[in-house]
Amino acid sequence: MKITKFLGLSFLLFAFAATLFPEGVHAEDPAAVLDFYGREVQAGTPYLIQDLSYEPGNTSNFVVGATINPICNSDVVLSYENDGLPVTFSPVTESIDGVIREGTLITVSFDAATCKMADVTPMWKIGLNSTGTGYIVTTGGVDQLNQFMITKDKIDGSFYQLYYCPKSDPKSDPFCESSCVPVGATNDKYLAPKAAVVVDVRFKPEKNIYGDKMVSE
Repeated sequence: MKITKFLGLSFLLFAFAATLFPEGVHAEDPAAVLDFYGREVQAGTPYLIQDLSYEPGNTSNFVVGATINPICNSDVVLSYENDGLPVTFSPVTESIDGVIREGTLITVSFDAATCKMADVTPMWKIGLNSTGTGYIVTTGGVDQLNQFMITKDKIDGSFYQLYYCPKSDPKSDPFCESSCVPVGATNDKYLAPKAAVVVDVRFKPEKNIYGDKMVSE
């Protein structure tokens, strides 16, 4: 009898908690970002970011690379396959399973060596271009201050789009009054927030399960 009463009371308490905190009881993790092979993208694992863009007379895949390697105040650009640099993703909020998920805040860093200069980091951030006339994606970011996000392409669900998600400090972020803004490419292939050219991407592991670099596909 006591056990029956205890079970009944436990059920009522759970139902009451579900009414008060439905997000805590029913919440599900956002969908995992999937790589080129349909596997979950993992934090800290190097990936090449592929952009399947096509130009007249050219059917090569573009990949994300840097204007200078080793990284030394380098800007982020679209390069031909052999000039790409792998990146790693890190969740801004600690992840239990290490999976990168759609619509969650992350930082992005090149998995590459850096030059020995002050304030040089491989982490992505938004900065002025060389002429001071616009903003592009560059390097030298600081953890927790330079946030991005990955969302599934609304037209073709097999691809993803990168977004820049500004902080709320107007002194440090030119897009502070905006929500997350899409990252595209300028005509000269620099990645930039709110750029005219949409960049649809997918993520290809740099190494296979044996630790060998993947062959281009």
